[in-house]
Amino acid sequence: MKIVRLACGVAAAAMVGGVAMSASAADEVNWNFSTWGKPRAFTAGMEAMRDYLAEKSGGNFKLKIHYGGAISPPKENLDGIKIGSHEAANFCTSYHPGKNPAGTVLDLPFLPIAELTVQAKVHEDFYGHPEWKKEMKRWNAIPIFSGILPQYEFMGVGDAPKDASDFKGMRVRALGGIGDAMRKLEAVPTTMPAPETYTALERGIVQAISFPYSYTFGAYRLNEVGKWFTEGMALGAVNCPIVMNVNAYNALSDEHRALFDSDLKWNSYNALIAAYKKADEKWIPLYHKQMQVVKFSKEQHAELKKVGAEPVWNEWVAKWAGKIPSQALLDFILERAAVHNKAA
Repeated sequence: MKIVRLACGVAAAAMVGGVAMSASAADEVNWNFSTWGKPRAFTAGMEAMRDYLAEKSGGNFKLKIHYGGAISPPKENLDGIKIGSHEAANFCTSYHPGKNPAGTVLDLPFLPIAELTVQAKVHEDFYGHPEWKKEMKRWNAIPIFSGILPQYEFMGVGDAPKDASDFKGMRVRALGGIGDAMRKLEAVPTTMPAPETYTALERGIVQAISFPYSYTFGAYRLNEVGKWFTEGMALGAVNCPIVMNVNAYNALSDEHRALFDSDLKWNSYNALIAAYKKADEKWIPLYHKQMQVVKFSKEQHAELKKVGAEPVWNEWVAKWAGKIPSQALLDFILERAAVHNKAA
């Protein structure tokens, strides 16, 4: 290995794959990342992070992504981070709100952060908030970036709803605040991890599944059993952070830790946004050929918001008041959303 000296007084360095790394950074790092499901648009961000770490370290930082819940079920990824059974993982706060109540503010329906770049910026602001950092510290976790998601829609079986009132009595998979909004429409929401949705819909355990539109329905093959899908409900999205174990991060060299403070985040966000766009080009035309589309007009969407936005937000504030500064967190999200929407 050729040893060179970098300018500006930097210590001896090795040229590894054409990238200059200091001797301490040349030590090989092997991390395990736990996720669920197969590679799909949603995993593009974590895959971009994997590739970024490998490239910038000259191949010395190896992040192995374990798909399909191979090393941890989705609801236990955060627990695994706490005990250090894997160095990095993603999870969704709506899978276990009692573990991370502050983070569920981003699960609220109809938040004004539908545009993906705005969503990323608001999530970044929130991930820097002291309350979220404190919450993650209890789980021995450090946020890396957010698995931002497109707006949720429904895909279902049986008679297609003509409008929101037809969801009355319908059993639906709807997470977090989106589930609370559907409860306002007198639907019967339930929470289940994404890998369980195909069987639930196929067997009639639920009549409709809410998912980020459009890639998720195809990724979990729901279009093979679904008879109809919605467009224009735009219910919101959920908070699915990518995090790392504190001890694993602290054990890294300075150079490797610096990789997480570089442009890794926006490289990952841009990969996610591009993947969602590519997925839309594939899946939306296919869904239109396969199933009945139920289109919600702007007026119908406004009516949904009237029922499921502020009333649900206020209930969330009341539910968590005294345990977390819930009103302050909601105000923070709305203020940051206003700032980033204005700049967009």
